[in-house]
Amino acid sequence: MTRIKHVFFDLDHTLWDFEKNSDLTFQKLFKEYQIDLDIAVFLDVYKPINFKYWRWYRQEKVSKEQLRYQRLKEAFDTVHFSISDELIDTLAIQYIELMPNFNHLFEGAIDILNYLKDKYQLHIITNGFQEVQDKKMKSSKIQHYFDQVITSESVGVKKPNPLIFEHALSVSKATKENSIMIGDSLEADIEGAINFGMKAIYFNSENNINNSKNNLFLTVRSLPEIKQYL
Repeated sequence: MTRIKHVFFDLDHTLWDFEKNSDLTFQKLFKEYQIDLDIAVFLDVYKPINFKYWRWYRQEKVSKEQLRYQRLKEAFDTVHFSISDELIDTLAIQYIELMPNFNHLFEGAIDILNYLKDKYQLHIITNGFQEVQDKKMKSSKIQHYFDQVITSESVGVKKPNPLIFEHALSVSKATKENSIMIGDSLEADIEGAINFGMKAIYFNSENNINNSKNNLFLTVRSLPEIKQYL
């Protein structure tokens, strides 16, 4: 790791606590729109559906608009809750607009960023929607740590496509040899970076089963563990 000069982070599920902030957003929306449905039941169904649609989004199988609407539609249908298409559309829009207002980060996020910022140039590579990622970072007060914020929408391709990593290195004036990627997705962040030729650290906070055929990366369960390697 002595050659590393550039550290590229994923944002959602890695620094920014997507699940906690998403849950709080849905709680607010259900209350505001008087949706008479147990929020815990909805979230239990919604989360794997959302994960599935994000995988399809990375694979170019659904558009951003389809992801926003269909994940909610499928979740409500699964719990047999009657809701109009108009209200689903409203919720889809409001969810994206409201979620950046919540600013919970993973435990140790600020500490690790403070630890790294004087030793490396820090950057973000995210598949998240461009219009909300900046808001999330400003709300959680972490935008000043990063030199470059690369979104898939600005590049035109999504992780794990090697073109987004190539673009990230170009704008950051970095090389494969002096860069490392840190993220929570084995497919998008870790295998994407490794296959491109970068080093990678897998942030496995959920203790998920490692089904990757690639063993060329490090794994941490918490953000402070990164100090062992950088």
